[in-house]
Amino acid sequence: MNTEHTAQTTERTTALMKRFNDVFLSHDPSVLPELIAEDCIIENTTPAPNGERRVGRDACVATWTTIATTPGTHFDLEEVVAMGERAIIRWRFWWGDGEVNSLRGVNLMRVRDGLIVEAMGYVKGV
Repeated sequence: MNTEHTAQTTERTTALMKRFNDVFLSHDPSVLPELIAEDCIIENTTPAPNGERRVGRDACVATWTTIATTPGTHFDLEEVVAMGERAIIRWRFWWGDGEVNSLRGVNLMRVRDGLIVEAMGYVKGV
């Protein structure tokens, strides 16, 4: 394994995840189309048990745009870890005051050629 190549790939994935997460922190989805691959797949956190599957750039951008721009909500990033073309994002989603109005979860992300190709979302059970 080429360690230098892996380190460079991890750096690119880290930068991509920062841009992706900034969409949700700033509530500005305008950059999403340039971050998402044409064949991207999302497995969303709802409905249980498997979540909704969204396929293609347009469907993924639409889903993430809705999440990023929902009034009265916000995300806190708890941790972002990149490893080559994969990343783990731990987060808390808020829709009001107090922990009762929040949900913790994780996204498992996969990148190819500098674009997001897969996002699988999971949340802590209630």
